[in-house]
Amino acid sequence: MDIIMIPGLWLDGSSWSAVTPPLEQAGHRVRALTPPGMESKDADRSGIGLRDHVDYVVAAIDEADEPVVLVGHSAGGAIAQQAADARPDRVARVVYVDAAPMPPDSVINDDIPADGGELPLPDWGFFEDEDLTDLDDELRRHFRERSIPSPKAVAYERGELTDERRLEVPSTIICCQFPSKLIAEWIDQGAPFVAEIARMRRVDYVDLPTGHWPQFTKPTELGEALLDAVGRG
Repeated sequence: MDIIMIPGLWLDGSSWSAVTPPLEQAGHRVRALTPPGMESKDADRSGIGLRDHVDYVVAAIDEADEPVVLVGHSAGGAIAQQAADARPDRVARVVYVDAAPMPPDSVINDDIPADGGELPLPDWGFFEDEDLTDLDDELRRHFRERSIPSPKAVAYERGELTDERRLEVPSTIICCQFPSKLIAEWIDQGAPFVAEIARMRRVDYVDLPTGHWPQFTKPTELGEALLDAVGRG
């Protein structure tokens, strides 16, 4: 299958490099995207908003000959969701890597400190302990060296969801920081931040206990989980 991989904030397409080998070895066609403004630390990010990133993914979907699997990490999950909303008949499955579909008219994260129109990778103290599980000093150094400021508007602008057919698209949520059991409890409690998951028709859960960046902390396990999820697609 055609697999389109969408990185989270501060990362480009190369962040998936340790994860993709089992997918490629199985014969899948992998395209790891680098969204607009994320080409380098010095790229021009002025004027780039959330819709630009969504449209970039939609264009990649349209270039594929067959329905695709979208894989989105963190903020990339919200972008994958909105791309699936734009092309529900062209997406075979969405895989959310330590991410989840967002309720309509919500933002990715407008608490991240901004520097002008950019969001540099914050100090580690900004993140919760669960985010940083297994991210040792060497991995933190590697992550910070490769990090690229994200366009502020990508995280701050409200998402647009317009097609209810997105709820029919099969989805897999790879749970890292929080186990699937906890997500089920939140759904039962009617928590608003999981309202979109509660409305989705077909959702599978995979528990992969680690921090928020499994592509760095557990790349082999993540690759195997993705291979299984793609097989379902």
